[in-house]
Amino acid sequence: MSITIRPYQEGDAHDIAELYGRHRDNPNPVAGGISGDELERELAERDTATFLVAVDDGRVVGTFGLFHSTGRRSARAGELIADMFFVAPAYRNGVITGRLFTEAVEWMMKCGCLVLRLTVNPANTVAFKLYRRVGCVSVGETVPGEDGNVELHNYIPLILRSVFADLDPEAVAALGGLSSFGSVAGGRDDELRSDVRLLDGVRTVAYALALGEYRIDADIDVDRGLMLGAELTAPDGTSRPLRIAEPPYRVRTARQAEPHRFESDGLVCEVDGGDGTVSVRSPGHHGPLLVSTWPSCEADRSAGWREGQPRDLDVVPVENGVRVAERSGEDEVVGTITLTEGVLSQDFTFTTRPGRIFQTIGLRQGAFALSDPADGTTGRHLLGTGIGVRDASEVVAASQVAPAGSELAWNDGTTRIEVPAGRPIRLIHSGLIERHLDQDADGVARLRTVFRSDADAGTTGAAARGTAAARPAAETRRLQVRAAAAGVTSWTEGTVKVLRSPHPRTRAFGCNPRWTAGMWVTREHSRFSLATGLGWGVPAGTEWEEKHPLGLSAPQERIDWEVTAPESAAEPVRVDVRAPGAEEEIVLWITPNTPSRTGVMLDSAGTRWELDSSEFRQVWATAAAVRLADGSWLDVRPAHPGAGEPEIVLRTTASGLLIGCVSAAGPHGAEAAWQLAVHREPVL
Repeated sequence: MSITIRPYQEGDAHDIAELYGRHRDNPNPVAGGISGDELERELAERDTATFLVAVDDGRVVGTFGLFHSTGRRSARAGELIADMFFVAPAYRNGVITGRLFTEAVEWMMKCGCLVLRLTVNPANTVAFKLYRRVGCVSVGETVPGEDGNVELHNYIPLILRSVFADLDPEAVAALGGLSSFGSVAGGRDDELRSDVRLLDGVRTVAYALALGEYRIDADIDVDRGLMLGAELTAPDGTSRPLRIAEPPYRVRTARQAEPHRFESDGLVCEVDGGDGTVSVRSPGHHGPLLVSTWPSCEADRSAGWREGQPRDLDVVPVENGVRVAERSGEDEVVGTITLTEGVLSQDFTFTTRPGRIFQTIGLRQGAFALSDPADGTTGRHLLGTGIGVRDASEVVAASQVAPAGSELAWNDGTTRIEVPAGRPIRLIHSGLIERHLDQDADGVARLRTVFRSDADAGTTGAAARGTAAARPAAETRRLQVRAAAAGVTSWTEGTVKVLRSPHPRTRAFGCNPRWTAGMWVTREHSRFSLATGLGWGVPAGTEWEEKHPLGLSAPQERIDWEVTAPESAAEPVRVDVRAPGAEEEIVLWITPNTPSRTGVMLDSAGTRWELDSSEFRQVWATAAAVRLADGSWLDVRPAHPGAGEPEIVLRTTASGLLIGCVSAAGPHGAEAAWQLAVHREPVL
């Protein structure tokens, strides 16, 4: 075996696409896989800094990319985003992984980009431990968001370049002899928790780096991307402070800016004065109906979606809206955003082509329709990633293109959102689109989004309604709650096993590295947050106490929940959750005992849909039924529909099906009740 690490070359894209396509755990999943042409286009659109390829006798067996942007995520000054870090399984116990990472970091030090950002699924313990071993730290969220990842930072290049000129010759020689950063960083545990500590009100992380027998201790200001101080300890134990060289860039801090609001026909439009994000809301809808990002002057600095680089925007009121201007050197982007009679107009002028605009549809339930101007047909699909539209969340270049002349429409039975495609639009998934700014003859690029009140809630889904068929009352129910496992560890209806549970062990499930029960409760970020979205039910170190045999309480989190389980299986189980004072979403999580591929029935915005679990990654519903391993059905629904904005999210994972029963916090906290029942046939 002869392994070569080299930069990406023309012609590699097809081999890389085939490598990713052969393995389900590839770093950038796309429904149906990606082609070499799509990968090549993605590398160009991400403003790739460098892309390393590991080759064994001519075969691509590993990759590591460094990017200024990943489409919907952009780096600040001095940062690069690592992505597409992948090594074929047969090579993961060798040296390729460490060599790819080390060569990427060395490249960063030479080019002057000194902070590395990356994301990782914390349930992928092999990858997570590797990143911790090579000095990656957590400075933000410590639980996975909707995409299943947490973000880590690596400041080793910043430290080494900042103190290099003041190192002892022997320490420099030790640095030159390094083959892997794994032997340098050391000391990080494998726990998913924040590494930030406050020093005089400044958020910092500490490093202790070993260079042979020398040690460097350094403190980093994570918000400004600067070293605060460093000390070198020699082999004899003596220490001295190190002179710190200024980095070749300046990280700008975000300025606080008030949002600008204007109303029309019962809709409220809000333009963020800091990043230009546009949100349209309706009083009767939980969360925004639409969120549209700002097209930055700098094409590789997408704004509004996990944005890294602050920007200076001038926002002035105009009739029915605002005018937003951004300038960078001699480049300028000006956008006029207005809302009139249910039409959001976004008109842009610019000196050079700006970055891209991403628009997120805020309707989680209902249907998505795409008209085809070629034959006049309209396809109608359940609103949810991977349904009807290829899910290209990780590789935007692989998204489906809606041709010019088509119309995109989203409908939840109450609201209808229409986007006329005057020019081609990219459908990244059925709730996320990318719009390009193509100028008309007068030099203005025009985008239109139409909001309508829609009373068409009576459409039917893919199958007829089922008939309730409860289990005989003679069947007994057994349900066990354990505080040590933070939830329900077993539930049987007669001989039917309803839940999957790892108890008494702890395992990974989906993107949750600490799965302990078959039903449990957590606080989560908002279901419509662009920065994170709803999480994965990772417990936050909560200590649960047993209130009674079927009730748990976490006093420090101010959450308590209890199960009411009549002995007869003919009556449903009820779960009541209370979190007074909570500002977050409160979620009852369920891991049903289903086959890896199973039937799912949903009530989504009043329409019934019948699906196979292989057809989606995530869908939302008012009520749901899933087929259990024995062929019976678990029915899940709110006990009091409409109270606290209850919704059900279903996610398919390699571990199995995950159900989240989500309730929003109200003025006095969150309170919800859920009804669970097992039937011979679905009753939706």
